[in-house]
Amino acid sequence: MGAELAKAYSSARETFQVADRVLGFRLSTLCWEGPEEKLNDTYNTQPALYVCGVAALRSLEEVAGTDFQPAYFAGHSIGEITALACSGALSFEDGLELVRERGRLMKLAGERQPGGMAAILMLGRDQVIEICSQASASTGMEVQLANDNCPGQLVISGHDSALQQAIDSAIDAGAKRVVRLPVSIAAHSPLMETVVEEYRTVVYSKKFLTPRITVIANTTSAPMVTPEDIRCELCDQLTDKVRWTETIQYLRSQGITDFVELGSGKVLSGLIRRIDRTAQTYAVEEPISIRRIVGL
Repeated sequence: MGAELAKAYSSARETFQVADRVLGFRLSTLCWEGPEEKLNDTYNTQPALYVCGVAALRSLEEVAGTDFQPAYFAGHSIGEITALACSGALSFEDGLELVRERGRLMKLAGERQPGGMAAILMLGRDQVIEICSQASASTGMEVQLANDNCPGQLVISGHDSALQQAIDSAIDAGAKRVVRLPVSIAAHSPLMETVVEEYRTVVYSKKFLTPRITVIANTTSAPMVTPEDIRCELCDQLTDKVRWTETIQYLRSQGITDFVELGSGKVLSGLIRRIDRTAQTYAVEEPISIRRIVGL
């Protein structure tokens, strides 16, 4: 994660160096060399994704200079904090400390209230919401839509018993595929409630500014205008769903045609194209991708 960018661009190297200093351990080594099992611990995954995203933007800016001017920022789940840092709404260091604590607290919530998540393919949004509602009512436990990723790809999250009933119901309803995700936490569900107040304390300890570039919120798919909007969104996001489909639809309604994905991988680019086939997507994950973007 981020190794090729750090080799090629001083801005990316410096980003990882600052992260190593702030965290007090070599996150850079973990991102570039593993071990994978340790990197996949959400306590480490969240800061790794954050740092890679910021390093990608800084690399792009190092090459393109003022020629690269985003009109909006948006991030999926943990990526929302990356988007806020990139927009100037908070410092890189504060954002890093925030995502580190977010990872720690979400892991703690999983220990306090064990649960899980599952991806459901090719069922309608309203149908999945109804399946979750019925499973919750039947079991007395919570399960809900967690990520509205794109048409045909939804993620649900909740207690194991309710989650399993919802999985079974989705299969019976004709889902093309249902995949239990390899996680032990129920992100974006009421099971995160046990750490919300602890997280709120962390959020309110950080200094937020009005974003220089508008950031679209996960839970409302609308712009965050004030620092208080940002604080409320970050706290709400732990237990509420990520409205990614609506976020991209909002951006398209504002005339956005080109989307640049920052960080590791091309997952969001694939989701965006499924939301709107006319959208143009570009992923910044290695030097050659930056050269292609700058050459457009």
